[in-house]
Amino acid sequence: MLIGLLLATGVTGCGNLQEPSTGDSFDHAFIRYWPPPKESKSLRLAVKDLIDMKGVVTTAGSKYIAETRPPATSDAACLMIARTRNIQIVGKTNLSEFAAAPSGINDFFGTPKSPLNRQSNLIPGGSSCGSAVAVANGLTDIAFGTDTAGSVRVPAACCGIVGLKTTFGLVSLQGVFPVEPKHLDTVGPMAKDVNHVVQGMDLLQNGFVARYRAAVAAKPLGEKIRIGRLYLTGTDPKIDQAIDEALVQAQFKVVPLDPAFKEKWDQAKRDGNTLAAAGVWISDGKFFDKLIGVSARTKAIIALGGFDFVTNYQSALRRQAAWQQSLQETFQKVDFIAVSTLQKLPPKIPTAATAAFNEAQILNLQNTVPVNFAGNPALAIPIPLKGEIFPATSLQLVGPRFSEADLLNAGRLVEARSRL
Repeated sequence: MLIGLLLATGVTGCGNLQEPSTGDSFDHAFIRYWPPPKESKSLRLAVKDLIDMKGVVTTAGSKYIAETRPPATSDAACLMIARTRNIQIVGKTNLSEFAAAPSGINDFFGTPKSPLNRQSNLIPGGSSCGSAVAVANGLTDIAFGTDTAGSVRVPAACCGIVGLKTTFGLVSLQGVFPVEPKHLDTVGPMAKDVNHVVQGMDLLQNGFVARYRAAVAAKPLGEKIRIGRLYLTGTDPKIDQAIDEALVQAQFKVVPLDPAFKEKWDQAKRDGNTLAAAGVWISDGKFFDKLIGVSARTKAIIALGGFDFVTNYQSALRRQAAWQQSLQETFQKVDFIAVSTLQKLPPKIPTAATAAFNEAQILNLQNTVPVNFAGNPALAIPIPLKGEIFPATSLQLVGPRFSEADLLNAGRLVEARSRL
């Protein structure tokens, strides 16, 4: 029944329908894959399987939903521009079940394989892991992911690509399977380089390329950009060093942020994690009692979210406005904030016996959720990491609301000076 639903016909403009890829060549990147015509030179787009496509079951990475939900009757709103331009959609990408696990592990469809160090069996990052792996392996030019607590930026960091978390509310969530849509959920592009992320944004917001070009013209050099540098306790010194070197090479004017701001960031991380966990309970608690089709890993995450919803959710929400105000005041002094996307290198995929504990540990490695808690945009961009078996780490640039074009301009300067 599952394969029958997954291979349901009625999809237009997607190439030949194929079974979910499980071979090494695809590294579990796709749940559905439609190869483009061999001679096609069209821009290729992959779509996280949290986003509706007409005629295709939106599985949300779940066996239960794949076997019980009918195909979507219409496209999600975020696909409207891509459809208008006849962009070649090459597949629905894999993700952690219900987009709930920060590791990217999927116990049913298989876990996408991080391309940066295959021998070490490292996590691909969640939850937009399939999108990141598809981009890194050259199977698509652009991928759409969703980001609730870091789900675009973390897999981008784990797979050595560029990922943009958009301003909350900028891109419609209509037709997107929810995690925490009232406060955190966003849709954003992922690609191998800044130029393709710009093209991806132009598929999400008409006229974005023109806005990006205007940002480049306004600040063509790094010396015109002020960067507030944030150092966080627990970050690997080698990662901090790599970030500092990247900022110097880009010739930004770097301004250290004070300890008081760090304390506010740390509180926002705790509050943002609370909202994200509670959101999983609010959106997916109805699946908790399913005897089959929902993994034990996901049920443990849902249960934790239920606890957070009862104990911490309302108090976290009450602190949101103050955190947003703190960021707004900081952006009166600097253009962007620079901080590592992850505090340490990606860990190995944990065993099933330690799944829930390790998911919590991985959540703590992320420096992403305070941005979601504020609703601001942020860019994750790979930079070289010297002397390590893992060749890259990830710089996160955080900007004011609706500063996506300016962020990508800053990312362009980092990319030009920090070639891997």
